[in-house]
Amino acid sequence: MEAEKHSSDSSGKKKDFKVHVSESKKKIVKDLANLMKKKSIVVVSIKNLPSAQFQEIKKKIRSMAVIQVAKKNLIDFALDHSGVKELHALVPYVQDSTALLFSDSDAFEISAFLSENKTPARAKEGQIAPENIIVKAGGTDLVPGPDITALSAVGLRPQVKEGKIHIMLDSVLCKKDEVITSAKASILAKLGISPFKVGLEPIAAFMDGKVYADVKVDKEVMIKELENFYAKSIAFAVSLNYFTKESLPFILGKAAAHESAISALIKTESANANVVENAPIASSN
Repeated sequence: MEAEKHSSDSSGKKKDFKVHVSESKKKIVKDLANLMKKKSIVVVSIKNLPSAQFQEIKKKIRSMAVIQVAKKNLIDFALDHSGVKELHALVPYVQDSTALLFSDSDAFEISAFLSENKTPARAKEGQIAPENIIVKAGGTDLVPGPDITALSAVGLRPQVKEGKIHIMLDSVLCKKDEVITSAKASILAKLGISPFKVGLEPIAAFMDGKVYADVKVDKEVMIKELENFYAKSIAFAVSLNYFTKESLPFILGKAAAHESAISALIKTESANANVVENAPIASSN
């Protein structure tokens, strides 16, 4: 493999020359090109992923996919010289902190696997809380001393019981989207709370001749969304009196409630009518 370079002579004309590329780099590009024959190619981020977690994920996904880490320029070269012109569209997604994942499985199936196989990680100063970080009431392994002051300083309610520090009330230590301070990160570490999850983050994928810019799959989020859509659809069906196996019990319940309300109204009206009918007529004298 030789890379072409360009320079200009004194007349301004461009002159082409070639730069020798090492055998090791040639092998990397060749291996990448061979792997690009797989059904799916997923660009994943490995930014801030500790080596231990990365090796663990490689072991877990070994039966499903192959992960290759290489320099950006080598990956770009392999994508551009793979013989599949559509792969060039992946080049903008490749950065210095990305890797390629090759598989014969569906790219979205791989993304779901990666989402399920993230590992807990401690909070660091400057990170953004992904959701409300709650410290539950209960005992800790901390002994009385400076930690009591540190816990109180971040808004917790510590108390000493049986020689250990206890948290007396459930407390939101960090609100969602809040920047985590050094003090709060330290307390979370001391309490053994790991609010973050780390793993391979899918960025983009190539499958069936197309590039997909968003391949993230979060099963928990998707299930919650489906449950929400289901509840809304049932409510809509009930409002339309549209009968299905799922909506019928609610429609019958609504009808029973209406029947009770109408019966109560009729009884009230009848009682009022009787009162008026039986009321004594005032004498004109």
